[in-house]
Amino acid sequence: MAVRADLNISLDGFATTTDQTPGNPFGDDWGRLVAAYVATRTFRARVLGDTSGEGTTGLDEDYAAAYFEEVGAEIMGAGMFGLHDHGHEPDWRGWWGDEPPFRVPVYVLTHTPRESIEFANGTVFHFIEATPEEALAKATAAAGGGDVRIGGGVDVVRQFLRAGLIDRMHLAVAPLVIGSGERIWDGLRGIENDYEVRSEVAESGVTHVSFTRR
Repeated sequence: MAVRADLNISLDGFATTTDQTPGNPFGDDWGRLVAAYVATRTFRARVLGDTSGEGTTGLDEDYAAAYFEEVGAEIMGAGMFGLHDHGHEPDWRGWWGDEPPFRVPVYVLTHTPRESIEFANGTVFHFIEATPEEALAKATAAAGGGDVRIGGGVDVVRQFLRAGLIDRMHLAVAPLVIGSGERIWDGLRGIENDYEVRSEVAESGVTHVSFTRR
């Protein structure tokens, strides 16, 4: 069992963007930040439900496939589920429609817990107010020996890094500069000293950087 995290970040370390508009709610930067991941065969099949077999292969696909392997439970923040935008909607069931890609118990960290939501494909969202340590204990118990993934957003991943709870982290570094937003490294000076670090560059130009606890 391992505690894992995966994020798409820019060259300057940002994992969120600030160029959203009402007409373009994700912003142009976000599309560029995740473009290589979204193009993979795994993303198209697992997230978009595309069974055509279309999508990129190679190194980006290898990391996309690994994202879902051996995960027994997930932890995410309220923003990643959508509560920041839809918290006033009692019937809101997340961004992913009727078949969320997780297929495992998901613990959503929130200051306003609500009833759990269960989907036919095995995804169950539990809404809890908890410290990183408390949330991890719940997720570990539910994971049945599988890994626990800290899904995001960036502030949640930083909290788990500060607490020394992440065993492996993968960062897909897109070749662009965003300049503002939330940076993964804020408040984490020297964190690399706790990990073995390796990197490899994919055909897309994305650099995949892996941190494994020493």
